[in-house]
Amino acid sequence: MSTKGEVVSVNVSEAKGTIKKPVAEIVIDENGILGDAHAGRWHRQVSLLDQESIETFARQMGREIGPGEFAENIATRGIRLADVAVLDRFRIGGVELEVTQIGKKCHGDDCVIFREVGKCVMPKEGIFTRVVRGGKVRANDAIEWLPRDLAFRVITLSDRAFAGEYADKSGPKVKELLEAFFSDKRWHAKIETVILPDDAARLRNELAGSRDGGADVVITTGGTGVGPRDITPEVVSEVCDRIIPGIMENIRVKFGSKKPNALLSRSVAGVGGTMQVYALPGSVSAVEEYMAEILKTMEHIIFMLHRLDIH
Repeated sequence: MSTKGEVVSVNVSEAKGTIKKPVAEIVIDENGILGDAHAGRWHRQVSLLDQESIETFARQMGREIGPGEFAENIATRGIRLADVAVLDRFRIGGVELEVTQIGKKCHGDDCVIFREVGKCVMPKEGIFTRVVRGGKVRANDAIEWLPRDLAFRVITLSDRAFAGEYADKSGPKVKELLEAFFSDKRWHAKIETVILPDDAARLRNELAGSRDGGADVVITTGGTGVGPRDITPEVVSEVCDRIIPGIMENIRVKFGSKKPNALLSRSVAGVGGTMQVYALPGSVSAVEEYMAEILKTMEHIIFMLHRLDIH
């Protein structure tokens, strides 16, 4: 997997939905490319498409495709953009761009290429970015892809598992479910696990370190009941700027209707900075039930926390 390539062309257009024209250089500021129709304070300021995809399409259609015909601002070569994920970055000299969207809705008859051949590459293979740092970009400039790991921290709270009296099963189950969920996605998921005793100070330090270290998601298991050592919900709530009550309320109602003991769970969900935090019960069956619901909104919350208005 190559992370280095080159810029093939840079292209601009004065109106959306039209072919972009190649230029000698583009100037990028906090709003996007000067003079381009897609510049503005939104999340799709600069678009990229790899030249390999353009050439493959041209061969299939039996038609030569010129620079900018797919309305791409920057055509690249050498980096497989199909592997790029949202929140990854590209560096071109002093310019830095953050990926905010993969593909887009097709313009249909408003797209010149679509009107001519009935297909277009941009809706599926286009990469859209926002500006982190501006500057100038020209054809033949070197471009570097900076993949960003999605950082997960799974924390098991159990005096007995910490003491080695039995093997932790709930933490590995969370990791297994996360790996399965992200296996067919572009996100680069990095999952770390840790076992702690039911100790408020140690959990507090672990959560603070996770937040300061840039973790995207922290999931704890254990300590959500009503026993004297069940301290997890209180400590997790401390690190959260906002609690998301609906997630756990829905889970308790859904499973508590058949298993009344599920209503005794004090599990919480919230966000601290750009980090999501979930406190789950310690049983494997509960982990499976909770994760099935949590994963339905996890990606959308990531978008929201990074100011990406993607629906």
